[in-house]
Amino acid sequence: MSEMIRITLPDGSAREVAPGTTAADIAAAIGPGLAKAALAAKVNGEVRDLGRPIDYDAELALITSRDEADALELVRHDYAHVLAEAVQNLFPGTQITFGPATEDGFYYDFAPKDRPFTEEDLPAIEEEMRRVIARDERLVREVWTRDQLIAYFKEHGETFKAEWAGELPAGEELTIYRAGDWLDMCRGPHLPSTGKLDPQAFKLTRVSGAYWRGDQNNAMLSRIYGTGWLNKKQLQEHLTRLEEAAKRDHRKIGAEMDLFHLQSEAQGSVFWHPKGFILWRQLEAYMRRRLDAAGYAEVKTPQLMDARQWEQSGHWGKYRENMFVVPDEIPSTEDDAPILSGDADLMALKPMNCPAHVLIFKQGIKSYRDLPIRMAEFGCCHRNEPHGALHGIMRVRQFTQDDAHIFVRADQLVEEVRMFCDLLDSVYKDLGFPSYAIKLALRPDKRFGSDEMWDWAEQSLRDAVAATGRATPEFGWEELPGEGAFYAPKLEFHLKDAIGRTWQVGTLQTDTVIPDRLDASYVGEDGNRHRPIMLHRAILGTFERFIGILIEHHAGKFPLWLAPTQAVVATIVSDADDYAREVQAALEAAGLRAEADLRNEKINYKVREHSLAKVPYLLVVGKREADERTVALRPLGADARQEVLPLDEVIARLKAEAVPPDLARS
Repeated sequence: MSEMIRITLPDGSAREVAPGTTAADIAAAIGPGLAKAALAAKVNGEVRDLGRPIDYDAELALITSRDEADALELVRHDYAHVLAEAVQNLFPGTQITFGPATEDGFYYDFAPKDRPFTEEDLPAIEEEMRRVIARDERLVREVWTRDQLIAYFKEHGETFKAEWAGELPAGEELTIYRAGDWLDMCRGPHLPSTGKLDPQAFKLTRVSGAYWRGDQNNAMLSRIYGTGWLNKKQLQEHLTRLEEAAKRDHRKIGAEMDLFHLQSEAQGSVFWHPKGFILWRQLEAYMRRRLDAAGYAEVKTPQLMDARQWEQSGHWGKYRENMFVVPDEIPSTEDDAPILSGDADLMALKPMNCPAHVLIFKQGIKSYRDLPIRMAEFGCCHRNEPHGALHGIMRVRQFTQDDAHIFVRADQLVEEVRMFCDLLDSVYKDLGFPSYAIKLALRPDKRFGSDEMWDWAEQSLRDAVAATGRATPEFGWEELPGEGAFYAPKLEFHLKDAIGRTWQVGTLQTDTVIPDRLDASYVGEDGNRHRPIMLHRAILGTFERFIGILIEHHAGKFPLWLAPTQAVVATIVSDADDYAREVQAALEAAGLRAEADLRNEKINYKVREHSLAKVPYLLVVGKREADERTVALRPLGADARQEVLPLDEVIARLKAEAVPPDLARS
């Protein structure tokens, strides 16, 4: 008899089993309920199929629907496979390519035989997917050689799969998963069978084009997207969130409120309208007051800098493809000669502010007594984002960061991080975001600096957040391997909005690389030169994106201090026009942003129009209000209750409500 192996379970208990025992066997031995609920297994931390044999001592955890993150990844992968099988059942001759799980669902890319798929095809495909699920086909893992894969796919007319298989390493273990007569090349893992999927917990959402392997020189494929969940309730909650998100879309609300627009003449840049720029200025003024109070000195640095500066900082090698580059000087030419000279020195529009802030730091000799130096800039930056990545004002090419860099000694690091976290916490709460998560993004594969430097920088951030009391589950503390910047690890601050979506906004990075590359130093207590530590930090991230998030979070119904138009005085009859102008003037004299609507329109029409524009307060006046010096105060909202109040009382109420939260505390 072969030697037994030891399987350790999450509760610390252990079982001696024969080599080749599967996780499914162990689940069945524990109990029929667990055997039925088990979806997959974690063997020494690796997610694997329940049916894979275990041949060595291992730690084993069985994955059920209670392990939501792992379970969702599994079911979405399986929905993608079921989608591919259903499409090939309905449309013989269609070739399959790839179909991964995504954040909220899955997709699969197909090469149709006759025509691209359309959204009219989706209902029939959904029904066929449900038939595949109902057949409860076992998902069987098989190991094939590369030659077997190539031969099979060529024989079955799967040229895309055959091409991909031909590029795989000859000695690598290659796997396919079979469901009845249908199979696909896949690493896995998968559920035990298609019947583990809930046939009412998925929905196909849209169809788009996609190039084979993402290359526009390759064949155009049809990509079918879907969303998949563990049960019907989760699906319905997701669809409700999507409906609410569509209502809150910042592009839609931005147009309704006349805040901004975008057009092809300035691809990836925002045209801010007067009302939108009022919102911008209120946010900027608030942030400037907070930074002034926190001891930051505001600076302004150039848009264009010599390419050699970016090369020295390290950005040229890592970021060149995302930078807008121009010649330093355009030589005189004949009318038909090329406009650019290959010999011209190159300049680049700054994609970030940090090298320029180091250059300011280097002006004059700095002492250890001068540190920390907190340098802030609302810096306009440019990044050459691909057209397909642009999205409203959330992802643009020209943007303004609420950027700052803090130059510190090592002994000051923890206190500066604590102060930053406290400031960020207060700002987010003032702007209506009480809930956020903190994550630590760790070293990427391609990076500058030694392992020792990265060890120190990562541990410093861990210690600093722990010192603030925020490295806890309450703050969503998590470490993200490989997601740091090329020069430093970073803290990421992820906001949760009104409908439960998360947005990565604030950052803080501990950097010793750029100060070293740009030769920044201070004179220490010992009289020698020392490198400062440079903290890169932002709270809003960029004004454009944060305003987009604010619009969607508040659905355009901003707190009064941020609202571009705080009140509109609307007349019922023309006899009240003079009084309406007087009310508007009184509101403006009190520091409120007010307009008067004197149009010859019915009051219900005016109410609807200003409600659509998300004006917080409508002050309705007619002849009676003019005679009595009152207004009918109508707050924004479908269930808002109108009150008739003296004008002075209304002005006092609105004036008190319109005070920004930081000033209200002072």
